[in-house]
Amino acid sequence: MRVLLYIFLLLVPALAYAASALETDVIKTSDGDLKITFIGHGTLMFEYKGKVIHIDPYGKLADFSNFPKADLILITHEHQDHLDPTALNKVKTDKTKLVVTETVGKNLPGRIVMHNGDAKTVDGIKIEAVPAYNLVHMRSAGVPFHPKGVGNGYVLTFGDKRVYVAGDTENTPEMKQLANIDIAFLPMNLPYTMTPEMVTDAAKAFKPKILYPYHTGDTDLSKLTALMKGTEGVEVRLRKMK
Repeated sequence: MRVLLYIFLLLVPALAYAASALETDVIKTSDGDLKITFIGHGTLMFEYKGKVIHIDPYGKLADFSNFPKADLILITHEHQDHLDPTALNKVKTDKTKLVVTETVGKNLPGRIVMHNGDAKTVDGIKIEAVPAYNLVHMRSAGVPFHPKGVGNGYVLTFGDKRVYVAGDTENTPEMKQLANIDIAFLPMNLPYTMTPEMVTDAAKAFKPKILYPYHTGDTDLSKLTALMKGTEGVEVRLRKMK
C-alpha cells in the first residue's frame, strides 16, 4: 500500500503540471463559465458546465493521458496534426461523442459526421460546421492544401456566446459572412492557412468580439496586431501556445 501511495504522490504533480503549465482564459456566458485551455498548434480544450471538449488533440504537443477525459471531441480534418489516433484514444472513453468530417469518419466508429453547412446539437451544445479550405495557397498547381468541401471549422454555442474554431482555412466567403461571433480562433500557419493580412481581412468582415490567432507556426504575430490596430469592436488576444 505504501508503494502505491508513493507512486500516486509522484503522479499528482505531473497531472497538475499538465493543466497549470498551459495558459487559460475564463469567459463568462449567460449559462456559466467557459474555460479555454490553449494547448498549441490547432489544439484546444474547452470546459463548460462540467463537460470537457477537446479540439484536434495532437500528441506531439502534450501527453494527453494527463488531461481530463473528453465528453466531446471535434476533429476539423484528416491531416495527422489534427487527427492523431494515439492522442484521441488517450482522452476518449466509451461515452465520448466524436464530431468529425466525412473523411475522418470513415475510420472512426461511433462518430457524428458533419458536412459543411450542417448544424447539430450534441450534448446540449449547438455546433455549426463552417467550410474550411484554401483559396490561394496550393500544394501544387491547382491542388490546394485543403480542398473545398473536405474540412470543417466549427461554431459552438455556450449560453449566449458563439465560439468559432476555424480549422485549417483561408479567409473564405463563408467565414466572412459569419454573424454574432463572440470569440474566433483563426489560423496563420504558413503556407497552409492564412497570412496576417488574410486574418485581418476576415476579422474586419465578421467582427468577432475577441480574436485569438492560433495554429500560428512561425508567423510574426506583431504583424497581425499592427494590422488590426484601431479596429473597433475586435480585441486581439495573444496567448502562448506550443
